[in-house]
Amino acid sequence: MSKLGNDLTKEEKKLVRQMFWRSQTLYVSVNPAKQGANGFCYSMMPFINAFYNEEEQRKEALVRHMSYFNTTVPMVSFIMGIAASMEKENSEKEGFDVASINAVKTSLMGPMAGIGDSIFWGVWRVISAGLAVGLATSGNVLAPIVFLAMFNIPQWLTRYYGAFLGYSLGSKYIEKLYSEGLIGILTKGASMVGLMMVGAMTSSMVVFQTKLSFDMQGETVMKLQEMLDQIFVGIVPLLLTLLCYYLLKKKISITVLMLGIIVLGIVLSALGIA
Repeated sequence: MSKLGNDLTKEEKKLVRQMFWRSQTLYVSVNPAKQGANGFCYSMMPFINAFYNEEEQRKEALVRHMSYFNTTVPMVSFIMGIAASMEKENSEKEGFDVASINAVKTSLMGPMAGIGDSIFWGVWRVISAGLAVGLATSGNVLAPIVFLAMFNIPQWLTRYYGAFLGYSLGSKYIEKLYSEGLIGILTKGASMVGLMMVGAMTSSMVVFQTKLSFDMQGETVMKLQEMLDQIFVGIVPLLLTLLCYYLLKKKISITVLMLGIIVLGIVLSALGIA
């Protein structure tokens, strides 16, 4: 492990390793509302149990880490390490801004996904597959093994050392920010980045295209989708997202909302509107 993590205690190193192994379950249980939240929360449990003595504090931490989480797998342990270091600060310091934990998590999802996807999926996977295909075409039976080893070993190493790096950096810089009174600025900045990332996800993942048009004397005089795009591109997905958020705040079940959207989609499609 070189010098990385040498500033950690034996117990902390043990907790980081437990977190690393548990992180393999990140996307074992996935749903549209939470994505990898179950796996993230499960991975954080060793730290939560170690840092908090009171049952109520542990419950609050578990609920905190059940919020939506989605990023590329090789980079997840780095974010987990930072979150764990912030949980440690929260357990030791009175008045710690708990909201900063999820704010930092959310703000890191997008950038880490961009880095991980570019390196591992965009570049390294292609290189690994290219070498393996070359071996396969020459009749080498080890081709699939070479591909799996080439692709997976680097990302496992990234996840392992990333866990220690995240925890070490988090412990060092979160403490510095807290002592200098800058934790509030970190929370606000991270929240802004997180909101931008969530907005980008909404724009790319929530789609609505209407086929509705108005004809006059056999000619199309207006296409509703073009008119909506002129007003605000993606206005319907945005309004639908805000409506769902409002209903969630009103304690409407996620399951009810999902079923409602499915039914709405079927009805609009049957009517030829979308």
